[in-house]
Amino acid sequence: MTFPSRHPAVRRWAGATAVVLAGSLSLVACGTADDPVPASGGTKEPTRTRSPSPSDEPTAEPTSQEPEEPTDTAVPVYFVGDGPGGKPRLFREFHRVTGDPLLEAARLVAGGGQPDDPDYRTLWPQVEISSVGASDGLLVVSLPSDDFTERPDGMTRRDATLALQQLVYTLQGVQQERVPVLVERGGSDVRLFGVPTDVPLEAASALRTLNLVNITSPAEGDTVTGDTLTVTGVANSFEASGPCRLIAGGEEVSLEGYQADGWMEDRLFPFEVELPLDGVTGDVVVRCETDDPSGGAEGDGPNVDTKLVTVQ
Repeated sequence: MTFPSRHPAVRRWAGATAVVLAGSLSLVACGTADDPVPASGGTKEPTRTRSPSPSDEPTAEPTSQEPEEPTDTAVPVYFVGDGPGGKPRLFREFHRVTGDPLLEAARLVAGGGQPDDPDYRTLWPQVEISSVGASDGLLVVSLPSDDFTERPDGMTRRDATLALQQLVYTLQGVQQERVPVLVERGGSDVRLFGVPTDVPLEAASALRTLNLVNITSPAEGDTVTGDTLTVTGVANSFEASGPCRLIAGGEEVSLEGYQADGWMEDRLFPFEVELPLDGVTGDVVVRCETDDPSGGAEGDGPNVDTKLVTVQ
């Protein structure tokens, strides 16, 4: 959720000593090999089990058993939102899926679901994905239809490239491994949205593709209680620092600076910050930004991510 008004950069947090709370949350950067669920999700990443070998087969007659319940898993899904200057960037949300995590996450990208944050969207039209599997160091995505070999109306070339990066970043996040993604098409034309898919797709530069700040928790629409609100996320900001604000009724009621685990590398780094909730109730906006050393005098301004939550 993006708050509509720009707030001037506030510098009083810049000189304060920020504490990096890495021990209490096992978050890692967007687009890296690991992409665990947020701490508020209360779940662990799915464990992948090997297929049984012949020596694993039982020697006695099997007994009848109740079928196992489908696994409910939280997966990272990359949607598109507006970055600085309105340019589209990828933002990460966690969604719960039942069934195969790779397949269900891919289907959410390909028009099979909606982001929780109304400021996010997918660039994909409704596209059928029949399977996703890992094979020979690749993630293989099967599209049985030959629809959308060309870009649909209104989709630019950049949009087409970013749409495919939605899929790549999502599947690599679920797999927790930076492996190429191969899209297999039905029919003889191997293009998708006008982009050739006869070679595996690699993840593009995180600094050019991802929004450079992304709130992980609280999630859009959460209800929170207590004296403070713990905000976690990932960012790549000047000197690894930036502001997080709490906005109620259009007014800033709280401001704290975060200190991420790093910056400058081609990835995002985790951060955690506490926002006081003294006297705050009702709907509020949590807004985190990258640092803007120029104060808006240069460039398109800071990267911003926001979440609308309710304080009780």
